[in-house]
Amino acid sequence: MNFLAHALLAGPEPADRLGAMLGDFVKGPLPAGLPAPVAAGVELHRRIDSYADAHPAFRRSRARVSAPRRRVAGIMVDLFYDHFLAAAWERFGPEPLPQFAAGVYDLLDEHARMLPERLAAMFPAMRAQDWMSSYRRVEAVGEALDRMATHRLRRPNTLAGSGSELQARYPDFARDFAAFFPEAIAYAASVRAGRRS
Repeated sequence: MNFLAHALLAGPEPADRLGAMLGDFVKGPLPAGLPAPVAAGVELHRRIDSYADAHPAFRRSRARVSAPRRRVAGIMVDLFYDHFLAAAWERFGPEPLPQFAAGVYDLLDEHARMLPERLAAMFPAMRAQDWMSSYRRVEAVGEALDRMATHRLRRPNTLAGSGSELQARYPDFARDFAAFFPEAIAYAASVRAGRRS
């Protein structure tokens, strides 16, 4: 999953949600200099990623990606699933998507000193362009993948233009997401509940 799904799956606790947003940018052993509750949010992010990688529906989606892009299929599917989540937000979200996204941006702004360098660099554009709400549009997913093609990965990659694959197999990816996401919600909730017990 990308930003939107991780922010939602983190649950309502601010530290978990902040850790979810930092998760892709914090490497190595935890707590990695983070306050313990935020480090727990990063750990939750990592567990959700592992759950997704092993889930049959997520694996089916990765297998749908064309062979030349198979190495970056996980990144593509993460964004595709954020699109389906944004498009069906009324079913899953606790409040309207623009308000939810604004709350996440406010949380990041409030903890700006804690943001890893790469996240801090992209955050102004993320907020100004409201990336999370924009994922409702298929075109915005393609634009996000094109940005990643030049900025996120160090090696040459095939992400540029990969949004076309979402459009080409849209119903198939939609079915995979529908099978995956309710189970991911239940998994994330169980992890959060297990920490409290």
